[in-house]
Amino acid sequence: MTKAMSLRIMTPLSIVVDQTVTSLRAMDASGDFGILPGHADFLTRLALSVVSWATPDGAQHFCAVRGGALTVRKGHVAIATREAVIGHDLDKLDREVLSRFRADLDEERVEHVETTRLQLNVMRQMLARLQPKPKGAGQ
Repeated sequence: MTKAMSLRIMTPLSIVVDQTVTSLRAMDASGDFGILPGHADFLTRLALSVVSWATPDGAQHFCAVRGGALTVRKGHVAIATREAVIGHDLDKLDREVLSRFRADLDEERVEHVETTRLQLNVMRQMLARLQPKPKGAGQ
């Protein structure tokens, strides 16, 4: 009998995958890593990547994830991510889905920088108005 573990991939809106697996590959900031049944408990932050796993029947499955967190605890692997897309073609997932995820992240970074600039400008203006005026300055 093949040893197995459970895998659950979740987004804020749904459970995308909930099945028994015999192995899993994922990627974090340090690179690719694998998980087999009996793996030690741990937690890592996933990179934007494609997670792959094998089921007890030997079938390979793939899911593009938009970063997130992966935990292993007592034979259960859980992935919480902002967005997940299941696919059967690894090249297509890598080429199409991950490129869209990257473009979305780049756009979010630009928006974040612009929002931060606006917030800093507002704070500077507020500080300038709150500064006490020197004595003798025109009212």
